Amino acid sequence: MRRRLPAIAAAIAGLALAAGTATASAQEDPAPAQTPQFDFANGDTVATGLTIPWGLAFLPDEISALVAERNSGNVLRIGTDADPAVLGTLDVAGGTGSFDERGLLGLAVSPTFATDGWVYAYLSTEEDNRVVRFTLDSFDPQPVVTGIPSALNHNGGRLAFGPDGKLYITTGDANVTANAQDLDSLGGKILRVNPDGSVPEDNPFEGSPVYTWGNRNVQGLSWDEDGDLYFSELGQNTWDELNFGVAGGNYGWPEVEGTGGAPEYVDPLVTWTTAEASPSGAEVVGDTAYVAALRGQRLWTVPVADGEAGEPVAVLVSELGRLRTVELGPDGYLWVTTSNGNGTDRVVRYPPM
Repeated sequence: MRRRLPAIAAAIAGLALAAGTATASAQEDPAPAQTPQFDFANGDTVATGLTIPWGLAFLPDEISALVAERNSGNVLRIGTDADPAVLGTLDVAGGTGSFDERGLLGLAVSPTFATDGWVYAYLSTEEDNRVVRFTLDSFDPQPVVTGIPSALNHNGGRLAFGPDGKLYITTGDANVTANAQDLDSLGGKILRVNPDGSVPEDNPFEGSPVYTWGNRNVQGLSWDEDGDLYFSELGQNTWDELNFGVAGGNYGWPEVEGTGGAPEYVDPLVTWTTAEASPSGAEVVGDTAYVAALRGQRLWTVPVADGEAGEPVAVLVSELGRLRTVELGPDGYLWVTTSNGNGTDRVVRYPPM
């Protein structure tokens, strides 16, 4: 189901932003069109024999990437020039059973990696979820953001540097729905921090890393060429979402799942049933958002432009199993990781058209 971006109105009190519902006239505007960009019939397998590869981040050599295995805490180098190799291991909590989704999750390479060597990781400890940074020489993790609520699931976990140079962190409500509507909690949010973990002065809530709130479990985020943020969010039992990112926006969870139409909440651009999606990674390339689906076992392609979305189309349906992460590589290929477990997972890249 496609939704248009609601009109956004600033509410000065509390520094919150409110989103109004789309008008009937707005619905008459043409939706963004989609241009095919990748050849999904001719995938090239980059790595095999992995177990739940979660984070994927590219090194500046333009031929290799880092991939994080959730349960083991291993960080591997993968590429088209060599077999996967474990570079080091981070201590993580998790992997205790099929319903334990803690562990080593998102990865991000510093935009200034050539000079500072930092790699960022989102991981679970016995006390919390946290973001750390380390170098590939030492694997000595230094805390960046701590105290993110942790549970067996609903942990969020995606990391990405935005076009503004800030680090964006997606978190889940950690199975405590009240976290999402509590601005003093780091759970159920998208966080925005400086690379050292400090709070940017232009964040929507003074002194707080919170960028969006009212989120259930965000696991994908990406920006288009204009610097607009789009993110994917797992719903509970009914509706999964693709959202447009609004600084300070409240996305309604747990009061709303999917489209609610209430003026105080930002409605999603697209909703899917949980059987069709359970969306994890997301990547915007040109005029298309690519959303990796776990339970849906497909890659959703959604035309997007100027905070609006067209009709989604699915590719790779049941071809790879559960899809976790999707990233555009420096080689121009679209890289996809699977999340099937038991050493069967792989990374596949698809060439541009």
